[in-house]
Amino acid sequence: MLFSSIPFLYYFLPVVLVLYLALPKKIRNLLLLLASLVFYFYGEQAYVLLLLFSTATGYIVGLLVEKYPSKGKLTLVSAVVLNLLILGFFKYADFFITNINALLGTGIPLFRVPLPLGISFFIFQTISYMADVYRKKIKAEKNPLDFTLYSVMFPQLVAGPIVRYHTVAKELKERTFTFEDFAAGAGRFVIGLAKKVLFADALSMLAGTLLGASTPTVLSHWLSIFAYILQIYFDFSGYSDMALGLGSMFGFRFDENFNYPLIANSISDFWRRWHISMGSWFREYLYIPLGGNRVSGFKWVRNIFIVWLATGLWHGASWNFILWGLYFGIILACEKLFWGKALQKLPSWINHIYTLALVFFSFVFFAIESLPEMFRHIAGMFGAGGIAGVDTEALYYLQSYAPLLIAACIGATPLLKNVFNKLRENPKTAKLFTVLEPVFYAALLIAATGYIIDSTFNPFLYFRF
Repeated sequence: MLFSSIPFLYYFLPVVLVLYLALPKKIRNLLLLLASLVFYFYGEQAYVLLLLFSTATGYIVGLLVEKYPSKGKLTLVSAVVLNLLILGFFKYADFFITNINALLGTGIPLFRVPLPLGISFFIFQTISYMADVYRKKIKAEKNPLDFTLYSVMFPQLVAGPIVRYHTVAKELKERTFTFEDFAAGAGRFVIGLAKKVLFADALSMLAGTLLGASTPTVLSHWLSIFAYILQIYFDFSGYSDMALGLGSMFGFRFDENFNYPLIANSISDFWRRWHISMGSWFREYLYIPLGGNRVSGFKWVRNIFIVWLATGLWHGASWNFILWGLYFGIILACEKLFWGKALQKLPSWINHIYTLALVFFSFVFFAIESLPEMFRHIAGMFGAGGIAGVDTEALYYLQSYAPLLIAACIGATPLLKNVFNKLRENPKTAKLFTVLEPVFYAALLIAATGYIIDSTFNPFLYFRF
């Protein structure tokens, strides 16, 4: 069930909210748990048991690790391996078989098993909990209902952010419902919905059309990737906004997952701002256990490349994602070892251009799965192969989508947020803003709803991860 769908917006969510407010506090967790299972069952009837199995593994292993610390490491490693094998089977088995068949000329049949929604997110969440119990950063959760709710909570179940247990531990036991938190969460949700529906979905039409053009030009090559970058940003950050908004509406505070990454002044800065929960997960549970930067220079670089190879694979089981991860691994290693300090001495606008250029090319790897087609696209961006610079079709799309692209560029910066905050804090405009703010959110909701009803195209890219 998509957050940006009529069944969720006007049936599921209102019913859950009404019941949540009507029921006593002591059974609200049970309501959210049942609602979350219904939410997942709506889209993945076949894999609810897999979700519950992963949850049960995390719960039982947490108790065992805490009760029998002498065997904690063996228990943890066994559970982590089991979860990674589950993830590997569903997500990577056919990829490895395909490559073995191509390399050795064998005919091993593929499993062709559909990928469970959100499997990377709930597997990683379970692993983080078990590891934190083992490292004594948190106490094992004794209440199976509370732990299961943590594991399957619908606002972040299928596409993150990856929530660490300590973030919501207290709120699972006791949380207060306030109108202020609810209103702020509802506003955040509507902003995320608008980003997803009004920006990402429209940009995906432009990117998809130009990436599939039969007679591409230099302009269409550049414009397609530009639209694709903005599509991915608004798609995923919009979903994260909706998740954080829903959490706030029910009394939970999840950590931020995006912090305007397209204004970054280095690749390191970009990855501190983009998909923050994933980056912190790999840092905490892979990079640091490997030794982080507290090792020899060779091992430090090795650790960087292991992390970014894993990051690439996390995004998808194909070579383009592996190249995408290694691309960032190379750049980040170079920033840390060679030109990082020099970048800090340059004017910020140069750093920003440098960052955007490297991010721009990274999304060529991300957008195009076929390696030959990927390299043809990169060559075509510079006019290789004798392709035309522009044609009437590319100019038509540029002119038609120019208002949307300009609005998206502005929306990818904190400019509007800063303006809103100043209006809210200024005594002269605060009262007027208090009246106009809900009107603004209502207008966004109506516009997004109209677009959803009118459109048959409403995918969410990160469901595949």
